[in-house]
Amino acid sequence: MIRVLLAEDQGMMRGALALLLGLEEDIEIVAQVPTGDGVLPAALRERPDVALLDIEMPGKSGLDAAAELREHLPECRVLFLTTFGRPGYLRRAMEAGAYGFLVKDGPVEELAAAIRRVLGGERVIDPALAAAALSTGPSPLTDRERDVLAAAGDGSTIADVAARLHLSESTVRNYLSSAIGKTGTRNRIEAARQARHNGWL
Repeated sequence: MIRVLLAEDQGMMRGALALLLGLEEDIEIVAQVPTGDGVLPAALRERPDVALLDIEMPGKSGLDAAAELREHLPECRVLFLTTFGRPGYLRRAMEAGAYGFLVKDGPVEELAAAIRRVLGGERVIDPALAAAALSTGPSPLTDRERDVLAAAGDGSTIADVAARLHLSESTVRNYLSSAIGKTGTRNRIEAARQARHNGWL
């Protein structure tokens, strides 16, 4: 049996996936987790072969959870299943050690096959998303620019962002100016929107 941990914040979607995958003769759902910060404790307890993760979840993101799994349970293969098929997310997922990345609108048979394939060491990536990732290219933002842009994207003042990130206001302005330039936008709100659209935030 392939032991699968399922992390999905929407209860109905989580239940449906568990039910459908449970119908497969060789797949057993050993844990269901509604938050990103619940992934590692459940994985350490249940020792799944495959962790099926969403990207955007309460607590930690699926990307952060994948990085933790790679560090603490490297034998567990990570497969992302998400609504958000953004090129930057795909790149970040691969950097976090994921073996696969699929979007939620595919058939369940394809998902079951993907679970088997990643367990066998294959990489499984949605073809349309792979093409988009190649055309978009890697994120031009540094980690610090990404942090500042994410913090400022909700309309927070420079002073608020500086206090939250323990930076000076002039440093925050410099990072924002650089991020705006790199995204080719006119202001920080547009820059944050563009970065989110590409999956860079």
